[in-house]
Amino acid sequence: MSFLEAAGVDKRYVVGTAPLQVLRDLSLAVERGEMVAVVGASGVGKSTLLHVLGGLDKVDAGLVRIGDADLAAMHPEALTKFRNKHVGFVFQFHHLLPEFTALENAGMPLRIAGRPAAERDGKARAMLERVGLGPRMDHKPGMLSGGEQQRVAIARAVINRPELLVADEPTGNVDSDMARRLMHLFSSLNQLGTTVVIATHDAGLIGAIPGALMIRLEQGTMVDPTGVLRNPPGRA
Repeated sequence: MSFLEAAGVDKRYVVGTAPLQVLRDLSLAVERGEMVAVVGASGVGKSTLLHVLGGLDKVDAGLVRIGDADLAAMHPEALTKFRNKHVGFVFQFHHLLPEFTALENAGMPLRIAGRPAAERDGKARAMLERVGLGPRMDHKPGMLSGGEQQRVAIARAVINRPELLVADEPTGNVDSDMARRLMHLFSSLNQLGTTVVIATHDAGLIGAIPGALMIRLEQGTMVDPTGVLRNPPGRA
């Protein structure tokens, strides 16, 4: 049994009065500890797929499972607690809380989990240092650039060492050097056992990481019916 599984997934939204089919009969399986990139043109359903896999959106049909947890069958309150404990999210937009500092934002998942202030501040400081924001951790989001805010969001997503990390275009607002640093951060977390799924338009960033896999979407479904293309650099 795979760690992360989607089977026969359909997802649609209503735009005006017309239904918009975003995902259609989509199936994939990701093993525990794999690092996977979802690639494809804009509008093919990459972000929606990540939201579904991470339990942020319910599917209209099909199954989504993380470990033994059937996300569709979970009560909303239980699903929220499950996400906070097991899943980390990095979005295209940072969604930081403007009244809190970078340090406080990065430590928010630990605060929600009820961890002591000393523990969450220590871990948040270490993670902000790792993404190059040591001198900026006492600044609020309004005092940070867009790229700096995105790095705070990444620190927040990984501080809890989630079993699954889903990241939607995490390097879209940073320069190429920082993009490589962030991808290596994701890779190092992956090597420690975190399963990582990233949606990106830049397949080259993933291709430079040995062992990374790629999933290509077209019009809400897999191009290759087997789902995962297992021939990037580092794989036989």
